[in-house]
Amino acid sequence: MSANGSSETGCRSEIRPTNTTCSQKELSVTTSIISMTVGILSNSLALFILIKSYKRIRIKSKASFLLFASSLVVTDLLGHLINGSLVLYVYGSHKQWETFDPHRIVCSVFGACMVFFGLSPLFLGSAMAVERCIGVTRPIFHSTALASHHMKMLLGLTWLLAALVALLPVVLWRPYKIQSSRSWCFFHMEELKDWLDVLLPLLFSMLGLLALLLSIVCNTLTSFALLLARLRRKHHCRGPSYHIEMICQLLAIMLVSCVCWVPLLIRIIILSTRATDEPVSFSLLMVVRMATWNQILDPWVYILLRKAVLRKLFMLFHSCFGPKSHDLHSWQRSVLRSSMETSNLAAGPSYGLSRLPLPDTAIKSIT
Repeated sequence: MSANGSSETGCRSEIRPTNTTCSQKELSVTTSIISMTVGILSNSLALFILIKSYKRIRIKSKASFLLFASSLVVTDLLGHLINGSLVLYVYGSHKQWETFDPHRIVCSVFGACMVFFGLSPLFLGSAMAVERCIGVTRPIFHSTALASHHMKMLLGLTWLLAALVALLPVVLWRPYKIQSSRSWCFFHMEELKDWLDVLLPLLFSMLGLLALLLSIVCNTLTSFALLLARLRRKHHCRGPSYHIEMICQLLAIMLVSCVCWVPLLIRIIILSTRATDEPVSFSLLMVVRMATWNQILDPWVYILLRKAVLRKLFMLFHSCFGPKSHDLHSWQRSVLRSSMETSNLAAGPSYGLSRLPLPDTAIKSIT
């Protein structure tokens, strides 16, 4: 789900032709343009970093992870481009759907894109979590049974599942509906006719929540496996390095997805099963606005949580807290050395011990 018309606050110039309404509309268009631009630039930068890492990597498990990560960033980038372009087209046409879309073709495409680009990042995040969980907990099975074409097949299946859910309303003759703000299209959330109008948004929400739950379970298992391997020192020095980098990125993606998507998914379930016919425009737009930040924050996970950046942060942390303990240890050794020399001088020059330097091993054995 891209930076779409969710920034619209529901003002309609044809009903209230005031300066306040026009300023709200201009503000909404400006917000959509800024969100779209930031999302495109962020995802383009993250895609450049991931492709560069994918070309030079020689580790199979990390190559599979980078394949899914690059696909996730490409999906977010296309979501910003396509949905953002549709939003600008709707605003440019003054939201007169009856004029520029009499057969509801644009609305159907808009709604299908909203669902597809909303579910795809959640499915891809769960697929990445499953792949990493297998790679860490069952490395032999991952390296022997899961080839690169299996990873590409899984990637295609995630996109296919999201596309099928997005096309269900069109296939079942329940086309997407223009929302009350008249700036975007989505499922029928008001004036529900039958059980099918309830099932479609519930399917969208339940699949999204299941994908998030699967990500949480797999990332938790992977984190515990890495922690146990670190404590038992079963991996060689290079293994934990890229494993920890990937699990940090997965945990960040999972956190961003939960914060951005859970309110929308829960709200859709509540609105679909509600007994009253209260207006849902404002409450739905608020949570959709939160969900649009998912595609903006996702690329920054790969930009900021890279191995080079993590190493610099560790060095900065070590420089702030490490030297103090080292200086304290050096000061203790110098004090002990001076006290030993003073005691030797007081004892006299017998056996020439006072002129012999005290080795560090002796100091360590004393301490």
